[in-house]
Amino acid sequence: MTTNPPRTRRTSPSRDAEDTSRRRYFATLAMDRPDIALCRATTVVARAVDAELTGYNVTAAQHLVLKMLSDVGPCSQQELSEQLRIDRSVMVGCIDGLENSGLVRRERHPKDRRANAITLTAEGLVALAEVESGVPRLLDRAFQALTPAERKTLARLVAKILEVK
Repeated sequence: MTTNPPRTRRTSPSRDAEDTSRRRYFATLAMDRPDIALCRATTVVARAVDAELTGYNVTAAQHLVLKMLSDVGPCSQQELSEQLRIDRSVMVGCIDGLENSGLVRRERHPKDRRANAITLTAEGLVALAEVESGVPRLLDRAFQALTPAERKTLARLVAKILEVK
């Protein structure tokens, strides 16, 4: 029986504190690869959202569901999942949590008897108003590196990307 020698981890090369090219690598990469930059920016924004929502007892997905229900009215879970780009299996748990908290209720869908319509409750409307009161702080935290004009430009450009199907 032969034994394999233990694997050793490669160590990172020594880093020179004065080597600005290493520290600026991601910024340079982001300029060449907007796909990578958007993924990284999404992580930064998601962390800001999570930090802001901690005191409200709702997740980011639940906040989106409450907001959509408030803005467009009752929806099926499938429609919420498709419009908010939340996986259907995640959406079930999201709705279950909101329903258990009394923020939404499931009712028979008026146009499709096979489906449930998710409806915002009065308590859900109050919870949404509380969460929405924190949105300015959330935006400031997530987009602190941008001026107000740059935020508008970013929103316009991202909306343009999302229009493409």
